[in-house]
Amino acid sequence: MSLFEGLPQPRGDPAKRPLAERMRPETLEEFIGQEHILGPGKPLRAQIERDQLSSLILWGPPGVGKTTLAQIIARLTKCDFIPFSAVLSGIKEIKAVMADAERSRRSGRRTVVFVDEIHRFNKAQQDAFLPYVERGDIILIGATTENPSFEVISALLSRTKVYSLRALAPEEIVGLLNRALRDRQRGLGSLELAASEELLRQIAVYSSGDARTAYNVLELAAAASDAPEISTQAVEDALQRKVLLYDKAGEEHYNLISALHKSVRSSDPDAALYWLARMLEAGEDRMYIARRMVRMAIEDIGLADPRAVEQAIAVMQTVHFLGIPEGDLGLAQLAIYLSVAPKSDAAYQALSAVTNDVTNSVAEPVPLHLRNAPTRQMKQWGYGAGYEHAHDLADAITSMECLPPGMSGKQWYFPTNRGVEARIAERLETIRAGKKGKPVS
Repeated sequence: MSLFEGLPQPRGDPAKRPLAERMRPETLEEFIGQEHILGPGKPLRAQIERDQLSSLILWGPPGVGKTTLAQIIARLTKCDFIPFSAVLSGIKEIKAVMADAERSRRSGRRTVVFVDEIHRFNKAQQDAFLPYVERGDIILIGATTENPSFEVISALLSRTKVYSLRALAPEEIVGLLNRALRDRQRGLGSLELAASEELLRQIAVYSSGDARTAYNVLELAAAASDAPEISTQAVEDALQRKVLLYDKAGEEHYNLISALHKSVRSSDPDAALYWLARMLEAGEDRMYIARRMVRMAIEDIGLADPRAVEQAIAVMQTVHFLGIPEGDLGLAQLAIYLSVAPKSDAAYQALSAVTNDVTNSVAEPVPLHLRNAPTRQMKQWGYGAGYEHAHDLADAITSMECLPPGMSGKQWYFPTNRGVEARIAERLETIRAGKKGKPVS
């Protein structure tokens, strides 16, 4: 039995096979991504290198290399490889393959049975694998895009190790596309075509972490382009949408984020959504946009709506957790929220003003009454003397001066009358009146 007996063999000219098939990695060194399980010393890589493989399930989105990884594992561990499709196979086929695998084990050969879309097998079909997995007749590798906790029976889950694969990052897909353009044996190298990094990134962003989709777009664009370079029009035709290119380190990058920021500040949600969409379609780093929108929440909304920064941080985490394209909806929601929120830069102005005073004045010592006195000597020196503990007072407002003498009576924070800050202004007026000994309302 050959190493890949049972694996459909390509017919005709290999060059006519799809680019994604031709560019399948053949070694772990060629395999891109999934460093969390395949990096040096990581669990799955250690299993493979030590040849201590057990049954496992690869869970992840389409196009991240589940089938490819299963083939590499079988090759490196010198196992026979039998692919199964949960869409096309039933219990009869399962039992026939299991009988062959059992005979192979008795003759000293191991078999990897790869089940694509294992979540499509019903309970009875999944049950059929159990005795063979338990006896070690086969090493089962299942692949699924669905959560195994819900789609794979518990008996099978308890006998397998689940590895979660992540969608490929745009940078990783750009690397794969560059490799395909250079490779003369398996890729498009013989066409002698080049492509700009911005154009390849557009393909990567469009593919949403799916290498197969990215390869398909590149192949279509290459077929429609003449040397020496893949054209923007060819990529647009392949994507069936307009490509918006801009240099993310150049002027247009800063122009667009400036337009988004100023639209939010001007309480124009429609304009904010327009500039946001321009950046998303151009392939801007989503986390960069999220970070800038956190800044908008702090700088332009501030205490007029304290929840704005909470929303911004939540969306930043959402973008990180969901990725593209689902996370983009979070950014759109945040752009609308920040645009319609009441605005205040009072905290921003206060920090600027106090920083200016700190920079341009003598650094006075901390008043003695504000200093802790952990030792008897420090108490004798007057540390803590005259300190008023706010919680000992009925209204928790002291008349104690907390600034150094040279700054006594200075005010830097002047709240607006917008949003929550209007209530803060009322409270602050009450506090300041109480400190001056006036009746506290």
